[in-house]
Amino acid sequence: GIALIVGLQIGSGIFSSPGVIVAHTQSAGASLVIWIIAALLAWTGASSFAELGASLPLNGGSQAYLAYTYGPLVSYLFTWTTISLLSPGTKAVNSLVFAEYLHRVLWNATRGDDAPSEVIPHWVINTTAAAAVVFVFILVVGTPSLGPRAAVVLTSIKVPDTRELSVISLGFIHTFIGRDAAHGYSERALDSPPTVASYARALYAGLWSFDGFNQANYVAAEMRHPARDIPRAIHLSMGLVAALFFLANVAYLSVLDTATIARSNTVALDFGWALFGRAGGILFALVVALSCLGVLTGSLFTSARVVYAAARMGQLPRALGVLDARHGTPIRAVLLQAALTIALIFLGGGFRRLVRIAVVALWAFYFLTVLAVLILRVREPGLHRPYRTWIVTPLIFCAVTLFLLCIPALVAPWETLTVVCYVLAGIPAYYITKKRTVSLRQERVGQTYGSVSTYTD
Repeated sequence: GIALIVGLQIGSGIFSSPGVIVAHTQSAGASLVIWIIAALLAWTGASSFAELGASLPLNGGSQAYLAYTYGPLVSYLFTWTTISLLSPGTKAVNSLVFAEYLHRVLWNATRGDDAPSEVIPHWVINTTAAAAVVFVFILVVGTPSLGPRAAVVLTSIKVPDTRELSVISLGFIHTFIGRDAAHGYSERALDSPPTVASYARALYAGLWSFDGFNQANYVAAEMRHPARDIPRAIHLSMGLVAALFFLANVAYLSVLDTATIARSNTVALDFGWALFGRAGGILFALVVALSCLGVLTGSLFTSARVVYAAARMGQLPRALGVLDARHGTPIRAVLLQAALTIALIFLGGGFRRLVRIAVVALWAFYFLTVLAVLILRVREPGLHRPYRTWIVTPLIFCAVTLFLLCIPALVAPWETLTVVCYVLAGIPAYYITKKRTVSLRQERVGQTYGSVSTYTD
């Protein structure tokens, strides 16, 4: 459980989000405070998920808890949003991070160390990200056995803990030796003062990096002692990840000035470049880019299976539940996920906007899931709870999350309205699929009885 959570949390976020946070907070000290707040908020959510996982040891995580507390409609909306927006959005973010790191290497290698990377055209980044999705699509569909192996190999390149510790160690070595790689800890990144909305957007980026704290709940039913193992895995992994993220940012800030970090989505490359020159920048960039490509491969492979399974159960069109006769892969499901990912790459507004959209949609369901802790405390006081979190924990999470969800409605109403309408569009889809599921069950029952009568005759 610990390895699962840590491995999923330490991804592209810690190598791309620091720039977003510094850009919105505009100071080194405030950015570190944001990381602390994000860690504490994620930790309160993780502790609440631990209670749900211990008292309801069901596979499926939020989907199962939402169905148990609110009914099948809310659970379906979570599945709908995950399959059609969150999963493709995550793949789009990983593709864009891969493309940005790759092009930063090529750009600086061909134009010199001081070439401004801000002039790299967005269409070039988007096209490269889309090309990466097409490459992974061909890999997953054409070679079903090679796809998962490639994902394992590429993802293992990152070696999460080792990579983070390397960044931290090099940053502190630079601090104590005093190498003049950058100004370091330059306190003001921009001139305009930050607003409440700016701090909220900075917190979105931090929360995006900590996403994955609930992954142990998805395999609760497969654990021998979920009541003991889930809380232990969540608390130990959250403590480890929070410490690594905080120290990694201290390392970044000790090597790079805040102005450089604020305008960069590729802070790991800038960090390596400042310490070791071109070779260091290329090495750090390639490690991050290849690990993002590995995450993209594994994500496309697994999410397509989720779409395939949902189609087989009647929750999605039957055409998505068909396996390719030659390779035995759900080619239509993979194609749908790849197409949605490419659409978000070109229409999502870039890495930073995609993160905001994903956080708003995802944390709305996290809010409902943690709220379920309070609802079940009142509705089912006799429910066996091997682990009980402090009552203040879900209260803090729900209060802060509700505030963060209200901020986008004020500063970006159309963007928020788009997300809300997209989620609510799952309501008619639910009733359509509900009828299809009933008819599918009746069809299977008819086939079963037909087979029995034939055998009897």
